Amino acid sequence: MSAVLGNTGTGSPGLLDKERTIAGAGFNRWLVPPAALAIHLCIGMAYGFSVFWLPLSKALGIKESLKCGVDVSVWQELFTTSCDWRVSTLSLMYSIFFVFLGCSAALWGGWLEHAGPRKAGVVAALCWCGGMLISALGIQQHQLWMMILGSGVIGGIGLGLGYISPVSTLIKWFPDRRGMATGMAIMGFGGGALIGTPIANELMNRFATSTDLGVAPTFVVMALIYFVFMLGGAFGYRVPPTGWKPAGWTPPAAQASNAMITQRHVHVKKVWGIPQFWLVWLVLCMNVSAGIGVIGMASPMLQEVFGGTLIGITGDAARFSALTPDQLKLIAGVGAGFTALLGLFNIGGRFFWASISDKLGRRLTYTLFFVLGGVLYASLPSSAAASNTVAFVGAACIILSMYGGGFATVPAYLGDLFGTQMVGAIHGRLLTAWATAGVLGPVLITKMREYQQGLGLPKAEAYNQSMYIFVGLLVIGLLCNLMIRPIADKHFMSEAELAEEKRLAHERSAAAEVGSGSGSGGQTSAVTVVLAWLVVGLPLAWGIYKALLTAAKFFH
Repeated sequence: MSAVLGNTGTGSPGLLDKERTIAGAGFNRWLVPPAALAIHLCIGMAYGFSVFWLPLSKALGIKESLKCGVDVSVWQELFTTSCDWRVSTLSLMYSIFFVFLGCSAALWGGWLEHAGPRKAGVVAALCWCGGMLISALGIQQHQLWMMILGSGVIGGIGLGLGYISPVSTLIKWFPDRRGMATGMAIMGFGGGALIGTPIANELMNRFATSTDLGVAPTFVVMALIYFVFMLGGAFGYRVPPTGWKPAGWTPPAAQASNAMITQRHVHVKKVWGIPQFWLVWLVLCMNVSAGIGVIGMASPMLQEVFGGTLIGITGDAARFSALTPDQLKLIAGVGAGFTALLGLFNIGGRFFWASISDKLGRRLTYTLFFVLGGVLYASLPSSAAASNTVAFVGAACIILSMYGGGFATVPAYLGDLFGTQMVGAIHGRLLTAWATAGVLGPVLITKMREYQQGLGLPKAEAYNQSMYIFVGLLVIGLLCNLMIRPIADKHFMSEAELAEEKRLAHERSAAAEVGSGSGSGGQTSAVTVVLAWLVVGLPLAWGIYKALLTAAKFFH
């Protein structure tokens, strides 16, 4: 057992130890992105959990919800077995997901750098999939607290570790294409729901009976599938030997030298006291707050703003409040297509913008996010007033592409500023900005919508102030981004500190230094690389195809 779990003092590294993941001569770095995608495509289902809310809200009543009394509090809902859970209570899982994602990434990012991506990936698989199994038991027993503990808390920890596990490794394997490399992996997190949602729907339909809607067995099956994929990804990770660089590549310092890209390294324990860290923190928080606010309300916003015009109705009869139940069902289908379309742009933007940042630089890329994003957010109220659906939807799609692009570009931004030695741990601490934005953005748009409607404004105008507030957030982000400068010399590790950190991180100059069986020797065949990409690429392509079918409802 010790040979598997780790080095216990015998001098022989365990199967999960970082030493066993050092790549041998001839290893193809293009095998690492599929390993990262295998994990991110699984944990990305966090975005798709809403597929379970409606069935779970009828878990006892089956045909109709067995509603709790008005005197039943959210706290009592956690333990009740006599009435169904409210959708509003279930949807709190999103906030729990991302709070624990940010906290776990911040707390254990430093451990990840020392333990290596394989061990972190295995722990992430145990937490995410084990959490789903606990949730399945909670659903079976109708105990909401078990579901929140399982998927929200334990699963959230798995989300954090799984999310940051490949960052440092990919940046070290692709110093010449940092943005593209992290964009490929983080694209998977955005794509996880595209695969998981239709699978969940199919499984629930298959397991449903006259007395059970099939949610619990769906959780069990998906947990087992995810566990296999996540373990495959974790064991597919390799780290480069110390000093490795791509053939023919010259580090930026040896070129004309870009002052925003350092060749030195900052220790994670120092970042809380470095101004640039907090500026990047605000940059990410402002970008995510604005984007996540739109994601959460995209479908109802489109329906309430354009009403019956989405299905060809004109005049006063097109007002949302004047629509019949059948007409509301039709525009709900259009809204679902709009949401799927936004999801596709969210995924594509992660790869597109992160790759573009390798050419433009990270600061200029974020400047584009904030300037172009500000113009587009400000245009939404006028597009709505003019009933210009094309302009409204086009702006929203570009906004969502930049939302995803912000996530994918920020790891490379950190690598440029703080060095690559502990970039995974630093990225983990930065994700507390995501946890903050996950609360700030939705609260801003929902509370402002309620306030505007309380003043008597029509539903079509209730979102206008929110859009202008988001413009203000982007202005703050823009100013913070323009203030970012190279890190002062005093914050970097000395040669002695760097050597000690490399010792703690179990770095070796070659796989052979840790004995036989380590690393991955021999030339990697092209067939192996193709097969690895097919394993993750085919499910992702299928998910995109299913999303395109849903998005087609918008155009019909």
